[in-house]
Amino acid sequence: MRWIVTVIIALLAGFAGAAAWEWAGLGPSETREYLLAHPEVLPEAIDELQRRDTVAKLAPLRGELETAFPGAVLGNPDGAVTLVEFSDYACGYCRQSVDDVNALVAANPDLKVVIREYPILSEGSVDAARMALAAAGQGKFEAFHNAMFTADSLSAQSIANAARAAGVDLARARAAIDSGAFDGQLQNNVFLAQQLGVGGTPAFIAGDRMLAGAVGQQALDDAVAAARES
Repeated sequence: MRWIVTVIIALLAGFAGAAAWEWAGLGPSETREYLLAHPEVLPEAIDELQRRDTVAKLAPLRGELETAFPGAVLGNPDGAVTLVEFSDYACGYCRQSVDDVNALVAANPDLKVVIREYPILSEGSVDAARMALAAAGQGKFEAFHNAMFTADSLSAQSIANAARAAGVDLARARAAIDSGAFDGQLQNNVFLAQQLGVGGTPAFIAGDRMLAGAVGQQALDDAVAAARES
């Protein structure tokens, strides 16, 4: 089966026709007959192609991707294993994933979760993201992050309430926001998301795995475990 997968990957990766078979040392008729008899190998081949594409995208960006905005971290800031999450406070699936991420942190004391604010759903998302980074600058990120995701709405009042609940100095935070101190970070997060093909939130990256959506605690745990072993 593995040699057929190799041919399919060659075809999908851009080797045209006979060139793919030659690259894999196989004949086209042999490959065609096997695929007709065993179409179940196609998902494996596609998964492998996607994995290789992910690795290629991540390689030049990993250092920057896994370096958090100062303070915008959950779990162990010096952890040996890193999970990156692109998140939006207006995103219901991000809200759904909060308990999964918190449980993962509790179960993995060596885990650093880098939160990349990716406010793409509303203007309120942008305001909340800026306040989150201001909270990070005051050492209050985790408290604000959790409080914001328990808010009933995303409004100026709810953002201020979450900041107060987290112990954020609002005067300092608003001064930093008004100065544009966090706009460069948000723009850089958009750049990273575009380079990686992140089209929505939440999106998680651990090691060489990228997971899209509210995938659940088990999938996140599996990705973290694989990253730890790599």
